[in-house]
Amino acid sequence: MNVKYSGNTILKSKNKTQLMVLTAMVFATALVLAVIENALPALPIAVPGVKFGLSNIAVMYALFFLGRKEAYTIAVLKSGFVFVTRGAIAAALSLAGGILSITVMVLLIFLFREKISYLILSIFGAVFHNVGQFAVITIIYTGMNLWAYFPVLLVSGLLAGIVTSTLLRFIMPAFNRIG
Repeated sequence: MNVKYSGNTILKSKNKTQLMVLTAMVFATALVLAVIENALPALPIAVPGVKFGLSNIAVMYALFFLGRKEAYTIAVLKSGFVFVTRGAIAAALSLAGGILSITVMVLLIFLFREKISYLILSIFGAVFHNVGQFAVITIIYTGMNLWAYFPVLLVSGLLAGIVTSTLLRFIMPAFNRIG
């Protein structure tokens, strides 16, 4: 399924208050997905920190159907939630990953318009989310050689992108009922 960026359509059909409430509801959905993911048992692999990033489904929905500003807002708010629940380093990782992920998806939408699929956008978003997190962690832990972990992050980003795109396809009708 190719992307038909409809952020502008929803923006035109909603007033500012409606859009703010809709953004808040998508943010709340992101938080619920994050809590669900944290409640799930760890993946049966020996790689620390690898998750599917279920809350990114809500961010992707916001980007595709509400607009860039709303997607960035949700990513920043998610980082604030991470700060409160898991601390400053986790929040910095969340913020860097989220902002870079959205920025890459925005650029791909701009460059390829309707010639790019949700799956490809999701994969690039997930991979660059991991790249953003890796950049922050290499700054924090400057004395450690972390480059051996980078290929693992790329592969996990690929898998996470496939999972989030597939789940977004199933969850999209529920999001559309919210809007």
